[in-house]
Amino acid sequence: MDTIIKVLIVLTSHGDLGNTGQKTGFWVEEFATPYYVLADAGVQITIALPKGGQPPIDPKSEMADSQTKATRRFDSDKALKDKLAHTLKLSEVKVEDYDAVFYPGGHGPLWDLANDKNSIALIESFYNKKKPVVFVCHAPGALVKVKLPNGDPLVKGKEVTGFSNSEEEAVKLTKVVPFLLEDEMKKLGGHYSKGADWGSYVKTDGLLITGQNPASSEAAADALLEILQKKH
Repeated sequence: MDTIIKVLIVLTSHGDLGNTGQKTGFWVEEFATPYYVLADAGVQITIALPKGGQPPIDPKSEMADSQTKATRRFDSDKALKDKLAHTLKLSEVKVEDYDAVFYPGGHGPLWDLANDKNSIALIESFYNKKKPVVFVCHAPGALVKVKLPNGDPLVKGKEVTGFSNSEEEAVKLTKVVPFLLEDEMKKLGGHYSKGADWGSYVKTDGLLITGQNPASSEAAADALLEILQKKH
């Protein structure tokens, strides 16, 4: 690669799991895995969130059964943890500074990014400027109010995936989340499909890449890298 590829990663600022009294945030694996896939390929990464600063981490994603090679690497990566504590505010981000945007999941995005005006405008701008947009697990929730210039939902008529109703049922949060992602994607006219629960499943439709769940984060990052390397 002659020129440096720059990717923006957008995380949630939302830390409360509805009115359960429990915490949520971003899911470590869905951030760490794509981060290292991209960084190891020489991509320059900037992190932003609605409020800037330290994003909340979903405590369940730090439990033993959620650990992967990438999360273990993240645990001992002081430089990345420091970077994560000093993120940009979404309102400070300029689309022209980046080649693509990547949204990791966790339940947080269903509350803030789904409704955040800066995030909505950012996704629309990336997409209209022919730059790839990637969403994993619950992060496709950030697309529900995103529209094309003609007023149609961005996902209308596109092949999409995201955290499935059966996976939400399995984590017993069907009644807690503000909306069910699978239902919402279908309502907006997206051609929603899914793979096996907890298995890797990614859909690429032009510049829109969506991954179903945490296990899909690596394949989603690989799909993005492939598009970016072709462009450069």
